Amino acid sequence: MSGDDGRVKRPDFMAMAMAEAEAAAQRGEVPIGAVLVRGDRVLARAGNRTRELNDPTAHAEMLVIREAASLLSAERLNETDLYVTLEPCTMCAAAIAFARLRRLYFGATDEKGGAVVSGVRFFASPTCHHVPDVYAGIGESSAATLLKDFFKVRRDT
Repeated sequence: MSGDDGRVKRPDFMAMAMAEAEAAAQRGEVPIGAVLVRGDRVLARAGNRTRELNDPTAHAEMLVIREAASLLSAERLNETDLYVTLEPCTMCAAAIAFARLRRLYFGATDEKGGAVVSGVRFFASPTCHHVPDVYAGIGESSAATLLKDFFKVRRDT
């Protein structure tokens, strides 16, 4: 994949995460998507599946961390980057820290349930032993709009 200037273009991992979020919405799940990568290689991609699997831990972030750990036969996912459409909750932030992810990129902030820049700010806790580099607001408006539209339809019906 090359650009007009001959340089190799990075895949748009947040766009992939948005596609997973849109697929989750089509399944009736809260539209959150995640992609876990090492370099330019996608290790795992998923959208929320809590309703489908009857599993409150089946958040998109948890699913991609589990899949990548299985694929790599490793509990530590050093040198991997996570792209997710919504600020991770406390459970997912803890999993990100325990898995030792290198970077976290997320779209919309979640003032009610987020735990990175909102709420408990898990990575700022003295008991958090690993803090990824965090990049917030990547594709924020698209992610926020998808979530707002999803919940508006449910409120209006």
